[in-house]
Amino acid sequence: MTRHRVTIIGLGMALAPHLRSLEELSDRVEIAACFTPDEQRRAAFAAAHKHPVSGDLDAILADKSIDVAFILTPPNTHLELVQKCAAAGKHVLMEKPLEATAGRALAAVTAMEQAKRKFAIMLQHRFRAASRKLAGVVESGALGPLISGSASIRWWRTPEYFQQPGRGMKARDGGGVLLTQAIHTLDLFQSLTGPIAKVTAFAKTSPQRRIDTEDIVCGGVEFANGAIGAIDATTVAYPGFPERIELACEKGTAVLNAETLDIHYRDGRHDHQEGAVSKSGGADPMAFSHEAHKALITDFLDAIDNDREPTVSGREALKVLFLIDALLHSAREQRAVAVSAG
Repeated sequence: MTRHRVTIIGLGMALAPHLRSLEELSDRVEIAACFTPDEQRRAAFAAAHKHPVSGDLDAILADKSIDVAFILTPPNTHLELVQKCAAAGKHVLMEKPLEATAGRALAAVTAMEQAKRKFAIMLQHRFRAASRKLAGVVESGALGPLISGSASIRWWRTPEYFQQPGRGMKARDGGGVLLTQAIHTLDLFQSLTGPIAKVTAFAKTSPQRRIDTEDIVCGGVEFANGAIGAIDATTVAYPGFPERIELACEKGTAVLNAETLDIHYRDGRHDHQEGAVSKSGGADPMAFSHEAHKALITDFLDAIDNDREPTVSGREALKVLFLIDALLHSAREQRAVAVSAG
């Protein structure tokens, strides 16, 4: 098995679960270089970690022994960094979202496909144990066709969270609660339900925050199979509650409450799988286990080694961006909007 030499680009809030996962996968990866343009952040990282740190990204990308890049920077920087990595022949795993806009996201996917390099996006909720179990049940047909599906993300973010320059602003993040917080649940939701054909939504910015992106969204959805459902997402629900997905199907109903799964079959069976308590919907957005990150990274490394697409490839991650775009488009125009199929 190949041991890959990895560079980490960006040493901000997203770093911790990636770094811990990579350190635990040391039999498969070597952290060869870590990059940030911020001198103070480099010094703090060097004081806390043994891994090489640099402010010269061009030199890192020119190192042909480094074959994998992890991009953990703000959304509005992703396209240019992906293009640089693609030109340098690196495989890329990138923190969500793909980009600040769907157009720039598509350009990033195209750059990696043209370079014939593997491209994965960190949408790790698909790799939680309960999510994987539910996906298997849905795929097996044991629940039957979907009739009604809902996703609820009622989280809380503190005033301090929005004090970081650019956070919650379109110029840096591209979007608010949908693109920055709810995207994980929405990605998992549409992967379980199948394609969403049409949405009708409302989106607003609450008066308690000085941001220009949405922090309150609700919408009705129509699935490609004719089922209907709802999406509810916010970061104003103090103190923050576990995200929830509900699939009401012909043969039963599945309820995924963060990492705990309950399936109630119409024949009387009840399947329960207890999971870790989720706290990331509250004041500390990083209060979660890194295990799902580690599982997605493992899948990405397997994809490189076995020359297959990662489970959450760049192309696959476009789907949730198209859903988010449609929700916001509907809210702006106050009408039903079709969700792009890509």
